[in-house]
Amino acid sequence: MIDEYIENNKDRFFNELFSLLRIPSVSAMPEHKEDMKLCAERVAALLREAGTDEAGLYPSEGNPIVFGYKNVNPESKTILVYGHYDVQPADPVEKWDSDPFEPEIREGAFRGRGTADDKGQLFMHLKAFEYLVRNNLLKHNVKFLFEGEEEIGSGALSKWLGAHKDMLASDIVLVSDTSMISEEIPSINCGMRGVTYVEISVTGPERDIHSGHYGGLVADPVNVLCDMISSLTAADGSIAIPGFYDDVLPVSDADRKNLSKAPFDEDGIMKSLKIAGFTGESAYKPSERIGIRPCMDVCGIWGGYTGPGCKTVIPSSAHAKISFRLVPNQDSEKITSLVAGHLKNIAPSCVSVEVKHGEGGNGFLMPTDSDAFKAASKAISDVYGKEPVPTRGGASIPILAEMRELLGSDPLLMGFGLESDRIHSPNENYRLSQFFSGIKSLILFDKYF
Repeated sequence: MIDEYIENNKDRFFNELFSLLRIPSVSAMPEHKEDMKLCAERVAALLREAGTDEAGLYPSEGNPIVFGYKNVNPESKTILVYGHYDVQPADPVEKWDSDPFEPEIREGAFRGRGTADDKGQLFMHLKAFEYLVRNNLLKHNVKFLFEGEEEIGSGALSKWLGAHKDMLASDIVLVSDTSMISEEIPSINCGMRGVTYVEISVTGPERDIHSGHYGGLVADPVNVLCDMISSLTAADGSIAIPGFYDDVLPVSDADRKNLSKAPFDEDGIMKSLKIAGFTGESAYKPSERIGIRPCMDVCGIWGGYTGPGCKTVIPSSAHAKISFRLVPNQDSEKITSLVAGHLKNIAPSCVSVEVKHGEGGNGFLMPTDSDAFKAASKAISDVYGKEPVPTRGGASIPILAEMRELLGSDPLLMGFGLESDRIHSPNENYRLSQFFSGIKSLILFDKYF
């Protein structure tokens, strides 16, 4: 019956999804402010068409928040579905094989910005919900919460949550904004890392100066910045900031053994990324470095002259954006303060240093013995023909830890993306097979939960 419904309605599904994907809802770029509202309005309209009692836009300090609900029975459990309608910038546009905001189906996949992160996965919930409502099968009260700032830190939603806590009361927060190992090896993320993001600026002379006149005498801020960043990592791959690991809880041998059951194709990853090897903490296997351990990465660095030809200057300043992925029990605000203090302490006296705080959030773990996790596992088992493997995600959705603390509801990460989706990169795509399997799995989750 589910397969028949999908087959009979798939062309409509595609058209509706494409109506979302065509809207360039890029939250990081102010020129898309009106597109954010337009996209939010379209999401709300699709919710109403799918069968919610009500759905509409709520103002926030940033982009609109979409909220809708369907009440079935006051005695029933309530599922809060969370997702985001904002997307990453399409840059570099020249690397795309097609227009990033003119979606198409190519080689068995949706192609376009937002197909996998997160409009395509968000849309699966709407269609699973629609099927359950139209066939009078919905068991649970369902609430939908979709924001427009996940890609820039969820600042507006973070402030909005506290004022609407009662409205969001739920038994579980259901999220499809993650991935699984593969179509052959389904998995469920049972945890995610937190994040601390900082921007550091190193300033030397009050203006760019001639490197022939002053080279060897005046400190070059780019050199100083590079030295500072290099010192943040020890020879064994660990982060060399005093106190950084103080709150990291050791992972038991039993947990490490359980997590090792998830296949990790080292050769396949290196081949797909065209790299010759991995980096990170030598005391941990590569598969563990992206799940149970923190890390540091320079996300951007600039300073001085970068145009064509030569310009011999010592630049006045240099800048870098740095992210720290955190593990559960590390506090993002504490780490941010620790990092900022350390950077200022190690800076030589010949320069000044400013550290700006960016997005941040804590990690979390989901109990695998909960009713929700068991229901998700059974639903995915029915669809894929094998039990999903529990994994820990290396990425972050900082707002989920806040929602968990505020609402007392555990997040359940039923994501259906794949490594090949190229999220945040040119030629983002989302396989149709995963899209359809996701709809089926979400329908069955309502049945088993």
